Amino acid sequence: MGFYITVEPSVKIFVEELGPKNGKPILFVHGWPLNRKMFEYQFDQIPNAGYRCIRMDLRGFGSSDKPWTGYSYDRMADDIRIVIDTLKLKNLILVGYSMGGAIVIRHMVRHAGQNISKLVLMGAAAPVFTKRPGYPYGMTKEQVNKLIQATYTDRPKMLEEFGDLVFEQPISDSFKSWFHGLGLEASGHATAMTAMSLRDEELWNDMHKIHVPTGIFHGVKDKICPFEFAQVQHAQINGSKLFSFNKSGHGIFYCELEKFNREFLRFVSG
Repeated sequence: MGFYITVEPSVKIFVEELGPKNGKPILFVHGWPLNRKMFEYQFDQIPNAGYRCIRMDLRGFGSSDKPWTGYSYDRMADDIRIVIDTLKLKNLILVGYSMGGAIVIRHMVRHAGQNISKLVLMGAAAPVFTKRPGYPYGMTKEQVNKLIQATYTDRPKMLEEFGDLVFEQPISDSFKSWFHGLGLEASGHATAMTAMSLRDEELWNDMHKIHVPTGIFHGVKDKICPFEFAQVQHAQINGSKLFSFNKSGHGIFYCELEKFNREFLRFVSG
């Protein structure tokens, strides 16, 4: 079932849910430059365990409105809060992948983790996506600038080349085409604006303020958000649990699909 939730007077967010209405809710937040459909292979299985699975398209992506403004972590975290409040979600498990992982970290601090019982970070783009003095991990700002420039000049090619970095395990040409199509559903403007947020925003002061059980799921062979990101998250988030996937890249949700779903369910039900 899909529907829209208004987060600003002229901005509606598309939300979809599957599973028993009285099941414990899990809200999934996608990464850059994708949309809610990336969680298809989790939605195939996790509702069978009795969970009410909810996924949303961030503004500018998928079926959500594509406004000119509002692509900071703060604003997108506020969008998540409005979705949670509108659906009256309690005892919620909040899940964020890649950029979505960074945004849910910001949400936990900006909204004091209200009504959140557990947090799941999947290949999260935190504490920062780009290299800094004393932090030699991730892309350089110049590399992200090239992604932004390519977004404005040949977005399909940019998405194809970026997608080639995501999966460590072989995927079919058909799957690759499907995955590429997810990025094309976004607006070029939103793709560029959120890339700027990835390039510039930092979460160093956020992570230690998280006080709910947190599962960190990360591919050891991740070429986009290197595994060192997960190690820093684990060190900074008190009591967190790190799940390493030795055969996975950034596409942790698919590279080791059965293992991921199994470990995910073990964490959320524990």
